[in-house]
Amino acid sequence: MNLKMKSHGILPIVTLLFAICSALYLLPDLQPNAYAEDPVVSQETIDFMTKTSQAMAEVAEIVKPSIVNISTTRTMKMAGSPGGPLFDDPFFRRFFGDRFKHPNQPREFKKASLGSGVVVSADGYILTNNHVIKGADEINVLLPDKKQFKGKVIGTDPKTDLSVIKIAATDLKAISWGDSDKLKVGELVLAIGSPYGLNQTVTMGIVSAVGRANVGIAEYEDFIQTDAAINPGNSGGALVNAKAELVGINTAIFSRTGGYQGIGFAIPSNMAKTVIDSLITQGKVIRGWLGVSVQPITSELARQFELEEEFGALVADVVEGSPAEQAGILRGDVIVDFNNEKVEEPYNLRNTVASTHPGDSVDLTVIRNGKYEKLTVIIGELPGEAQAPQPTTDYKNALKGVSVQNLTPAIYQQLDLPERIKGVVISGVKAGSPAETRLLMGDVILEINRQAVSGLEDYESVVSKIKPNEEVLLLVFRKGSTVFITITPN
Repeated sequence: MNLKMKSHGILPIVTLLFAICSALYLLPDLQPNAYAEDPVVSQETIDFMTKTSQAMAEVAEIVKPSIVNISTTRTMKMAGSPGGPLFDDPFFRRFFGDRFKHPNQPREFKKASLGSGVVVSADGYILTNNHVIKGADEINVLLPDKKQFKGKVIGTDPKTDLSVIKIAATDLKAISWGDSDKLKVGELVLAIGSPYGLNQTVTMGIVSAVGRANVGIAEYEDFIQTDAAINPGNSGGALVNAKAELVGINTAIFSRTGGYQGIGFAIPSNMAKTVIDSLITQGKVIRGWLGVSVQPITSELARQFELEEEFGALVADVVEGSPAEQAGILRGDVIVDFNNEKVEEPYNLRNTVASTHPGDSVDLTVIRNGKYEKLTVIIGELPGEAQAPQPTTDYKNALKGVSVQNLTPAIYQQLDLPERIKGVVISGVKAGSPAETRLLMGDVILEINRQAVSGLEDYESVVSKIKPNEEVLLLVFRKGSTVFITITPN
């Protein structure tokens, strides 16, 4: 009896195991050796990726010999002693006495910085950013073949943040110029430079946007935006297209951390070429001048000025005696076409005018009282360039190293100066001069030692009589208000 009960208990288990084995046999997908084959990369994909990789490597190989590393040193001054306020504390001086004399006397120290440059001619001309070499006491250029040269500044253009230096070398590999106007958003580009001093670094990305302005980097802006990785040290390096042609000079990044965050800016090659040609041949950049103050069109302004679309440059003011006034341009006109190029925004007009040769006759179209009118203007030379900042005599007193120039209509407009302001504008202050930390470019000197200064003649007459060890009192107009400033000789 017990044996029969046991057999009845075993039978259901045996039946269940048989059913499971049958199911596994009938479902091949569940068998371990019946899984689908591992995915493989198709030959077409391999061929495509291989060709793309080879193409990028080929472009980099062509361009790299034209990219150099630039290192600079400059003398900086730091007010105060190494210990800061601690050394001025009476308690500290009670124990250490006068061991740390003259704690407030400025101390000099050397600051090094790194950047990149692009060889643009076989005989040693190199294009870079102005901020890379600005104020440098010494410029060292490292070529791809590890040869080093001293760099000499040929010309600078702070308005576009470009500079040209030259080294005593020959048979260099000059880069090929591309047409930045033909760049398309989405186009592949390579950025080549020396980020963090790592020479010949190549990164790849696309053109994220073109015509970026109002970024706050330079006075004349028409930037190419790219997501190719650009980091500190890339400044002055090359942005090249698939033809290994220079389409931009890497200039800046948008970052909240100081490092790459996917947004970089490059100066278009067409703008750079105009600047470098002018710097090499003229020693300065000669720009065209129209003589108008313009602003963008908003929806409210479009209604007020009877405009069907929100584009163009609204003329807010016309400089007296300027080419614009002579051509009949009026306040309230909206410039929509300049030399057969549509004016989308004020910066378009500004950049196009600047790149036009002085003396050229140009047709432009304005909307006046809701109607289109065609005008012809003879472009002038930007007064700020026509009267380039002229270094005054390097006096041996507290104002040595200070360069000034007379005020012009363009400077009044640029600095938004009231008509009552008379004096000389500071166009430069040499590094290491007594006024380096006291005066700024754009300051207008109204008085020197309580004597009025109305122009260069007055300035030179007063400054020439200042003694070498004499402290100087200046009355300066700066950012809408006047301030007294004292300059102590070194």
